[in-house]
Amino acid sequence: MLFRLSEVTKSYGAQEVLRGVTFQINPGEHVALVGRNGAGKTTIFRLITGAESPDKGEFDSMRGLRFGVLAQHVDFSGAEKVLDAALSVFENLRSLETKMRELEHAMTETSGDELDRVMHEYSDAQHTYELEGGFSYHARAEAVLLGLGFGKDEFLKRAENLSGGEKNRLGLARLLLLEPDILLLDEPTNHLDVDAVEWLEEFLSSYKSAYLIISHDRFFLDHTVSRVLDLEFGKVESYKGNYSQYVIEKEERREMQQRAYEQQREMIERTEEFIRRNLAGQKTKQAKSRRTLLQRIERLENVSDLDTASFKLKPTARTGDQVLILDKLAIGFPLPDGRGTVKTLAANLNLTLRRGERLGIIGGNGTGKTTLLRTILDEQLPIEGEFRWGTGVNVGYYDQRLLTVDERNTVIEELRTIASSAITDGELRGFLGRFLFSGDDVFKSVAALSGGEKGRLALAKLIYSRVNVLVLDEPTNHLDIASCEALEDALNEFDGTIVTVSHDRYFLDRIATQILAFNDKGAEYFDGGYTEFYDDHHKALAQQQAREVEAQKVERQARKVETPKQNKTNKSRQKAPLPVEIEAEIHAAEDELHALAALLSTEDVARDKDKLFEFSEKYQLLEAKIAELYQQWEAALETESQVSAATGA
Repeated sequence: MLFRLSEVTKSYGAQEVLRGVTFQINPGEHVALVGRNGAGKTTIFRLITGAESPDKGEFDSMRGLRFGVLAQHVDFSGAEKVLDAALSVFENLRSLETKMRELEHAMTETSGDELDRVMHEYSDAQHTYELEGGFSYHARAEAVLLGLGFGKDEFLKRAENLSGGEKNRLGLARLLLLEPDILLLDEPTNHLDVDAVEWLEEFLSSYKSAYLIISHDRFFLDHTVSRVLDLEFGKVESYKGNYSQYVIEKEERREMQQRAYEQQREMIERTEEFIRRNLAGQKTKQAKSRRTLLQRIERLENVSDLDTASFKLKPTARTGDQVLILDKLAIGFPLPDGRGTVKTLAANLNLTLRRGERLGIIGGNGTGKTTLLRTILDEQLPIEGEFRWGTGVNVGYYDQRLLTVDERNTVIEELRTIASSAITDGELRGFLGRFLFSGDDVFKSVAALSGGEKGRLALAKLIYSRVNVLVLDEPTNHLDIASCEALEDALNEFDGTIVTVSHDRYFLDRIATQILAFNDKGAEYFDGGYTEFYDDHHKALAQQQAREVEAQKVERQARKVETPKQNKTNKSRQKAPLPVEIEAEIHAAEDELHALAALLSTEDVARDKDKLFEFSEKYQLLEAKIAELYQQWEAALETESQVSAATGA
């Protein structure tokens, strides 16, 4: 056991957040903590780390347990560079390196018993260095930085000058390199592009220690966890499997809970009726006994009363078969150089989107996703080619900047701006209730709403308008998981056409029928859903890596054939090498070591696990060889000294 919460309760004033939470995390477990916004997930993290104490219940942990916590806001100060900040978690190894260099220098200046002592100390230090990963930590640090989206040209940037998102990524890098007993990760994918998220998924899937993750990225959870803790009604239920398996099992449990609730409700109603009829009659004693029984019963929750958003869409006007055509379209933006220069993000885009199809657009930041939306919405001109909307198209746009809502209005006034004058406030309030605006929430000022509330209001307006083409820019950005799932259910019933930019791969997996993937080289069209695209993309990468490995094997074999074989008999007859000869070998080996270190820091090697491990192993062997050569050199010097003394005598 790493730690355990037992019947933990926690309140803030009159609000009871946790109501008897019990769960345990064991070594090596990969676990997700899910629940609605405000359910208490962050409170649980604060209780685990000791930042807060439970009102009741107990928290027990393994003695000396080391937590690694990903803070939401990470800061750096001073002149520390990005690479140095990442390497700072290896302070023990860096100190050991300094000690080893000092011992190596001492070996050149001592002899006799003192040399034996220094060499013994050096051997112990080198053994410790090897056991703690000293031969590969520098390469590991660079690999993690590259994986999380830092280019090699950014390694020497001052960490304090990074943006907020970059600082968070650097904080995550240090945390992954630290390898504590358990990682506590709160929304670790928030500031990562798709490539970095996929790298993190692969990294965590083979991570040996335990971690507990809070994340709205359901696709990420599907690929990184094998257990889900569901926080609901202030309590935690545990589910085996990844997120998708949790969803299926939770629905099964919910159906059982609802049946149990309905059976209990029927029993309570029958008992209450018996008490009313018999409390003052002949069966008074039985009625009082049953009343006492009712008072002791723990009432079950009515799970069907959970207020989930309902995004049910009404039928839309029919468009022509061809909804959107891109014909040799090139997109980009003008550069502010005064010469009319344009920056092309993607060119030669050709596709036809038909009625009822759903195009999912993905890619890294700045690759052209939003630029494409702005182009087809006539907010900026194409660089080349053209696009055409089909007949009968009525486009509705969801802007991730939430510019479609007016902060001067109240919630209900904002929906009234697109409603017929014949629609009553009661009808509008009922519709807004589907988007979790209940009671007096509809009279809140839009300016006072949170990002998630503004997002729900913007979607409510868009859906109420009954457009037949939805253009959505990151529609799930401000929604919790429950609202995302409700939106997905509704969009799957939508009878129009959808074009959506999203980093939410789970959302795309449920919605998209085609994928347009932007990258540094342009855009790639794929006819199929996100999982098919994901599998196809990673299969192609695996094949490419396999070809590279095979080419390296062929190259190594060719070098072996070209290298003349030494005659073992002649070799055995060679004289013992002179110190100057060994020194030359040391220089050659150190040059090879430096070259290998440079190779380990390249982006291609850092992103390729097989290459990284292969070259790290070579690095270790070279380090050991150099240490052995130094010992031979010292022995040769000693022999040469003895020969000189004997000759002089």
